Amino acid sequence: MSVSRPAAALAVAAALALAGCSAPAPTPTRTPTATAVPVPRPTATSPVVAAIPWQPSGQTTVLETGLDAPWSVVPLPSGSALISLRDDGRVLERLPQGGTREAGTVPGVEHTGEGGLLGLAVPAGSSPSLLYAYETTADDNRVVRMSLTGVPGSYALGAPEPVLTGIPRASNHDGGRIAFGPDGMLYITAGDASERSNAQDLASLGGKILRVTPEGKVPADNPFPGSPVWSYGHRNPQGIGWDSHGTMWASEFGQDTWDELNIIEPGANYGWPEAEGIAKDPAYRDPVAQWPTDEASPSGLAVVGDTVFLAALRGQRLWTAWSTGGAAPVTVRPFFVDAFGRLRDVVSRGDRLWLLTNNTDGRGDPGPDDDRLIEAPLVPAQDTRTPG
Repeated sequence: MSVSRPAAALAVAAALALAGCSAPAPTPTRTPTATAVPVPRPTATSPVVAAIPWQPSGQTTVLETGLDAPWSVVPLPSGSALISLRDDGRVLERLPQGGTREAGTVPGVEHTGEGGLLGLAVPAGSSPSLLYAYETTADDNRVVRMSLTGVPGSYALGAPEPVLTGIPRASNHDGGRIAFGPDGMLYITAGDASERSNAQDLASLGGKILRVTPEGKVPADNPFPGSPVWSYGHRNPQGIGWDSHGTMWASEFGQDTWDELNIIEPGANYGWPEAEGIAKDPAYRDPVAQWPTDEASPSGLAVVGDTVFLAALRGQRLWTAWSTGGAAPVTVRPFFVDAFGRLRDVVSRGDRLWLLTNNTDGRGDPGPDDDRLIEAPLVPAQDTRTPG
């Protein structure tokens, strides 16, 4: 296997354009020590279950039906939830008592292929006043934020404010998940936009996991000074989440052979396009789990305690990964195989999971009630032994 390494120096002009900074950016170099990540504190919707592996009970309840190409669901502390519709840029409010209404439309969304209105996120807090969204526009992929006003049953969106722009866009490989980490920073998954070279090019935001402040600034402790790049060498990273140890997990679409579950370290190179799956090449970080692409195509990811859940599109199942103290090795098990079709997102809601199907996105086989929001209670895992 040949080894492709990024250039040691980057053009200052390119770094400025990508990071959105107004001051000159220093030449990015690898920070020799990893950034310490605080252990997340439990919240009302995330119980303290660090030492217990979890799995869905098998019982499910359909909460909503008739959703049109939904992509992301974000529960709110108020009991409502927000759902993004990829193709038309609308954000729906799911009411605490059930049912949906339109909260607003994100302007500038241009749906082509896999692009459109993708991930949603809200900062931690009992009364979030901002909604962050990842959108595809005519020129780029970008993250914007909007005021979130009102109360359950009347939430509304304000005008968008750019947070990070200039992420490469394409019909495929747009990434699109966003999440606030336990450190309060905003993390963004960006695909390589079907240009393989983007993943190894530190002057490109494509093929990366990015980290910025809630205002879109580059944190001083990022691994490449002046750059929002947190990790690189990704093809199409998707869901991200943190366990009780502060370990960051990410799912990733492979190409023809392997889909991946990765532990993300700041400044690490995950190998694409030189490596797909476990390469055992010291130049790259290997995934801690991998699947044939017809069994996974993992999109959304949720972490409950130390248990990682991955929603699989092509694989039409929910993967569960039980880690070892927030590290490898992991034991994986499939649930709901072919039960609901394509699964786009999974989020935790206390001791339950919410699953968002994605059968109306043009690649699935929709039923009369698709797409659906489904609730699955969690129970202690029955068997976490590694398959023999």
